[in-house]
Amino acid sequence: MGKRKVFAKTDLDVPQVEHSRDATGNVVILPEAIPPTNTTVKFGRNASSARSFDFARWYGAGIAPITYACQRQIERFLAGQEGAVAASTVANYCNNGLRNFLDFCVLRAPAFGRDLALADVNRDLIDGYLCHMARQGVATTSQKTQYTQTKSVLHALGRRGLIPLVASGDEATFPRSPFPNSNRKYKGETALSNRERQALTVALRQAIKPIWADDAPVTGKLLAFALLVVALHTGRNTTALLEMGRDCLRRHPKDNTVFLVLWKRRGYNTSKVALRAESDAERLLESTPSVRTNVERLIRRVMALTEPLGAEAPEDLKGRVWLYRTRQGKGVGQVTALSEKMLARATDRLVAEHRLTGSDGQSLRINVSRLRKTFANRIFELSDGDLAVTAVALGNSPQVADRNYLAPNANVRRNWQFMGEVLVQELLTRTIGATYRDTPMGRCADPVNGQYAPKREGAICMNFMNCLRCKHYAVTAEDLHKLFSFYFRVLAERSLMDKRRWVQEYAHIPRLIDHYIVAEGLRRGTFKATAVNAARERARTQSHPFWSVDLIVSLEVFA
Repeated sequence: MGKRKVFAKTDLDVPQVEHSRDATGNVVILPEAIPPTNTTVKFGRNASSARSFDFARWYGAGIAPITYACQRQIERFLAGQEGAVAASTVANYCNNGLRNFLDFCVLRAPAFGRDLALADVNRDLIDGYLCHMARQGVATTSQKTQYTQTKSVLHALGRRGLIPLVASGDEATFPRSPFPNSNRKYKGETALSNRERQALTVALRQAIKPIWADDAPVTGKLLAFALLVVALHTGRNTTALLEMGRDCLRRHPKDNTVFLVLWKRRGYNTSKVALRAESDAERLLESTPSVRTNVERLIRRVMALTEPLGAEAPEDLKGRVWLYRTRQGKGVGQVTALSEKMLARATDRLVAEHRLTGSDGQSLRINVSRLRKTFANRIFELSDGDLAVTAVALGNSPQVADRNYLAPNANVRRNWQFMGEVLVQELLTRTIGATYRDTPMGRCADPVNGQYAPKREGAICMNFMNCLRCKHYAVTAEDLHKLFSFYFRVLAERSLMDKRRWVQEYAHIPRLIDHYIVAEGLRRGTFKATAVNAARERARTQSHPFWSVDLIVSLEVFA
């Protein structure tokens, strides 16, 4: 039997844009409809801190028809008439998008000598808006955010036929790509280093101690610290954690294990993560030996402390976990829920009180996004680079996990930063001598006690990924076959990983070998062109046995 479609209920009494059409077919707002009786739009409680937005100051400023249409469209978003758009998203449409767009329209109106009409929202106006943002000196990424949030509202008006919407061509209402390559300018959060993670977990251990006391005070700060512990050990997103319900812990088929089930707004789906008893989750992440708090036990403790507050909580907060009674401000004594702003303030206090610093010596920057990336990279490391396992742990696809969460660590970047310069120095100084021993990468002066050797009795250095930057490494014409075999083995990695990871970790290696090692060797006469070409072709068709794809599953074993 086919699945029955369930239709979402909507409010059909949502105010419409009162309009008519002139002789040319353009939309004309009825004069008696402007301004509306109520110019303030209320978002209600949402993931952002914004609760309302007032359009009053743009009425009577020469852009009343556009202001009126935008206000009505925002009201339709909130009423669910344009699909399921979160209230926090609508708040961003107003505060980041429409606020800037309407201000621009006010500046543009005098050029027309009349009030701007909906028909004036065309490519010329949009191009002017883009130029206006560029002149404000705002970062390109911020410009793109403002434009995108403005376009969401205007495009919805265009779909309803209220503004002329040209889909393609030179006169398209919205340019196809006004911010090319802007994605390269975004600086995402980075994972915490091992030292930073250990310092944070020690600080959190001290911070949540009061929660286990019999008379534990249910404060926003204490709940925020507990939430950070959950975030560090589960890798969940901020909004999903803040909106955690009291039914979040579900039975798991395996003994001594439960599911933590959270709701993902953006994906309209649940996110599940298994929590194991007896501190298995902590051992998996190896946070620090001194942290013994089981995450499931911590969540149940929080639920027990906040349960009495559920009866007094506002209707839209009933069933939440992170409830507390406010101790200052307008609503003293009222029950509220932990917010993103309160979480940020508590995090800043944690960093200040425990003097947490990052690898740059500055105050450690902590937020849930960094904790999620830390979780992802730690799982990737402990699973021996298994992308599928990491993606499942994050609740993402392998492509999304690889592109957005996994980044080369500092060691990988350092390993290759100066490889070209080191080899050039070796060739320039002509220090290659008979004391060098053969290796799969070329020759090494000291494979037992060299720069990257394990320096243990009887242990031979196998750290071949560091050979090219090791001061004990050298390469001669006789070693070109080995070098080019490694060269083509690295190229073979392209088909085994995501394109972005290949660019970040491996793509530069063949380029450096070509431009620094081979080119410099030819220039200095160390290599002959015929020998280089012969070695390259031989390695292409008959790889050195050590670098055979069949024998070496992954180059990471030599990193």
